[in-house]
Amino acid sequence: MTDFSSILPDADESADSTDSMVIQEPRLWRDDGWTARVIKNEDDEGWAVEMIKDGEVEPALVGPWTMGRDKKNPKPLDTSAFNTLVKTASEVLRRHEQQLRAILHKEVAIDAATGRINVTLDIVPDEDDPHALLAAEDAFGESLAKVRVSAAFKLNASSAAAWVENGFAKPR
Repeated sequence: MTDFSSILPDADESADSTDSMVIQEPRLWRDDGWTARVIKNEDDEGWAVEMIKDGEVEPALVGPWTMGRDKKNPKPLDTSAFNTLVKTASEVLRRHEQQLRAILHKEVAIDAATGRINVTLDIVPDEDDPHALLAAEDAFGESLAKVRVSAAFKLNASSAAAWVENGFAKPR
């Protein structure tokens, strides 16, 4: 009996290759870590396209899709349209990440007796234990202190200065 184990992929490898397999069908394209799927628009008579990043459950982008020449079926996906959709969906994700970072990360610089100090507040949105990390660095990026605080802690110039003046003791 011939042993094919050396040329057959492991189960894990074949699952990975299936996920990253390139598909180029009129209503389904998969490439470069993205899947574009043309779907019936639930809101009206037309069509929509959804862009899903590999590994994600929810689409990053859903938008209207062009009707074909017969005015009944959707226009087929093509390389140019797919590349445009990937670029647009990537931009949507990038903006979402920037917005989330702006919500969860605050930064203030203050002048102290020892020089310029950068104080940051990073909120950890844990469902069971939401909290934040208050940290201070000197002008050279050296860590001066880090404490865990309430996720409701308000970082501003006066709260940062008070924390520094109190020797980096955990704020109440």
